[in-house]
Amino acid sequence: MTQLGIQIIPTMPVDEVIATAVMAEELGYDFCLLADEGFMPDVYVALSAIAQRTQRMRLGPVTNGYTRHPAVTATAIATLDDLSGGRALATLVAGGSMVLNPMGIPREAPLTVMRETVAILRALWSGEEVSWQGKRYALQRARLHSQRRHNIPIWLAVRGEKMLELAGQEADGVVLVAKSDVGPALAIVDQAASGRSTPCQRIYMDRIAYTPKLLEEASALYAYVLMDSPPRMLDGLGISADEIAQIRQAMATGGPKAAMPFVRPEMIQRYQLAGTPEECRQAIRALVDEHALDAVVMNITTPGIEANRQLLTDIYSLVHG
Repeated sequence: MTQLGIQIIPTMPVDEVIATAVMAEELGYDFCLLADEGFMPDVYVALSAIAQRTQRMRLGPVTNGYTRHPAVTATAIATLDDLSGGRALATLVAGGSMVLNPMGIPREAPLTVMRETVAILRALWSGEEVSWQGKRYALQRARLHSQRRHNIPIWLAVRGEKMLELAGQEADGVVLVAKSDVGPALAIVDQAASGRSTPCQRIYMDRIAYTPKLLEEASALYAYVLMDSPPRMLDGLGISADEIAQIRQAMATGGPKAAMPFVRPEMIQRYQLAGTPEECRQAIRALVDEHALDAVVMNITTPGIEANRQLLTDIYSLVHG
């Protein structure tokens, strides 16, 4: 059976973050990712509390090599692995404007940052003393003071072709974020992974919109999709260059609300899981079957513990019902 997880964007108070993760395990979810968003509740403090209140789920940050040195990340995740009894999972992204811009950190050489972050994590988790020199980072006789050696999975949440190739070559899993792009992205990953002795797991991450309120939120967020998606993803959305330009212009002048009137329901459905509950259920099954997905991750982005309980219950039913 396809595994099911959540990614929490911690816009809510930290006690709600923890309670939502605990609820997810009680409902049968297999893993919980927590976004490292810099100015929201701290990812490792929250994950440590979640580790002590759960027994089964895999846990880990969605983090980057810009705001935290990879050696610091390696230590934090190894500590989480010890604390959780070997349940840690690392998901890496190439940095995002929501985190980097307020800190004044330029998103330079993202492929180098990602490649070297993966190398440093694996080297330090080996338990050996490491001296290592890359283009951006270096280690001099570094060694983790950890209770045991770690075999922690590394997933890459990526979109660009070079990043997808890196995932195919180096990662334990690749996280894909656009419904219409799953096939084209996996073709790049699979070609890069040819000859590997172990497969790269296939994970699909999405928001789900199956109520009028959730569909409205999806419409408001759609403009962000067009701001920084690579050309391959834009081609897969099935909208014209004029429509893209129109939405981008509205976004630039008036923000998401100004762009919403130009976003049609079929645009949202091509990008993400959206529609009636039955349409969403069928779309999930079609994606899993067509692309042999190993896991599905659903984003939890809004505060309210009872609302999140309902959302988690509904998602579990849509995926496994």
